[in-house]
Amino acid sequence: MAAKVNRVTVDLSPYPDLVVIYLGMRVNALRGLRTVLQFGPRIAAAVAAKPDGLLLHESLLFSLFPLHVGMRQYWRDFESLEAWARSMPHQKWWQDFVRDSGGTGFWHETYMMNGGMEAIYDDMPGSIGFMQFAPQQPARGAMFSARKRARLDGEGRVPPPVQEENI
Repeated sequence: MAAKVNRVTVDLSPYPDLVVIYLGMRVNALRGLRTVLQFGPRIAAAVAAKPDGLLLHESLLFSLFPLHVGMRQYWRDFESLEAWARSMPHQKWWQDFVRDSGGTGFWHETYMMNGGMEAIYDDMPGSIGFMQFAPQQPARGAMFSARKRARLDGEGRVPPPVQEENI
């Protein structure tokens, strides 16, 4: 006789502002392999520093050919995620990336418990995630920052690491 399935669920009520973000980096050119491999230790160090609001970090592998790696992170709230993304070392990583993607493509998709989703795709050939069914548009103006794409009020506690007029 087959064993019964052990079904469990979770109580997310202690996390009313929970945010889940998927992030990925894909090798688009040979030099992108070096870029991706350099980020592994940097990300591990950033996670080991236990940024305020980061509840869980998981590493993911999307594909081997082309190499496409990623992560899923659970944050207490959008403000914690945004504050970390706008601070060092992420601030420098993002500034460097928008100047030169290093032969890679990058994307993220963010899902918020209290409503709202947003995404960005930089130098990503083909389509992934929302790109597969939603109309694409340039990430300019009101679509430039994650906060604005998610239709969240305010400017955040820390200024964005990259200003639209600088790219």
